[in-house]
Amino acid sequence: MSEKYDVIIFGAGPAGLTAGIYLARARLRPLILDTGTAGGQTVLSYHVANYPGVEATSGFAISQTMLRQAKGFGADVITQAGITSVDLEGDIKRVEVEDEGSFEAPAVILAIGGVPRRLGVEGEKRLEGQGISYCATCDGDFFTDKPIAVIGGGNSALEEAVSLTKYASHVTVIHEFDHFQAQPWIVEEARNNPKIDFLMNQKVLGFEGDPTLTAVLSEDKATGARNRVEVDGTFVFIGYVPNTARFADFIDLTPRGEIVTDESMVTSRAGVFAAGDARAKRYRQITTAVADGTIAALSATEYVEARRASAASAVA
Repeated sequence: MSEKYDVIIFGAGPAGLTAGIYLARARLRPLILDTGTAGGQTVLSYHVANYPGVEATSGFAISQTMLRQAKGFGADVITQAGITSVDLEGDIKRVEVEDEGSFEAPAVILAIGGVPRRLGVEGEKRLEGQGISYCATCDGDFFTDKPIAVIGGGNSALEEAVSLTKYASHVTVIHEFDHFQAQPWIVEEARNNPKIDFLMNQKVLGFEGDPTLTAVLSEDKATGARNRVEVDGTFVFIGYVPNTARFADFIDLTPRGEIVTDESMVTSRAGVFAAGDARAKRYRQITTAVADGTIAALSATEYVEARRASAASAVA
């Protein structure tokens, strides 16, 4: 026998927790499921200073506040959830969770987030948050007047390289090809910036530093020459991986695996909404995730209440 909810939310990051807060305050019964810990990528941010209305604090602290709010308003939350099956077909959506049971609801919000693509080289995991970052907006000002590297050659990498010159004393862009994938205007802007230089056609070999980052090691793919770039920080922009593989058979995704929605966070399947970093969009910040979660919750509330009204009318 499945336990019944009004909305099941996959993901307990800022988008999912915000959706849970709004749904619970609307007197609906939401269940939030997360295969990890609450907070998503936000917990990796050591210092968050750009969340409106909140004094500078850690991403973990913000996440815990959101979690307490969601639970306080009545949302049920299961973290470290071993999800064994998901069925989003039909009017009632169902999910099985190991050791927890079966749950069902007429509506689902996918706030499943994603992760920045990693290089997978020596020292990267150890130095993540200790000089290696994947978010310039989050961490750029920590490297004021310090030399940094940006790894990547697409629009995001070069745009962020230019943006980071506001803080850093010098920026070295390290790219694996001998040409950029970015738009010509941003390539020109980056090349014309006196604080940026370039290491092209490079294979990143690893990172040095203990306990914090001190250098990036790379190799010229054409000549085999080794390079050691001494830096205090490195920002990696080589792509983003949405956590959508489990749901690919149920909803429309972009070629990059991002969930396609309209402005109301409605997906291609009735009763399924999406919010946060897994959704196809340009900017990924805590504030944009919270906005998505709000809209998805309001849309899901409208959907559930319309179903209830229709069922009541049919009985009458």
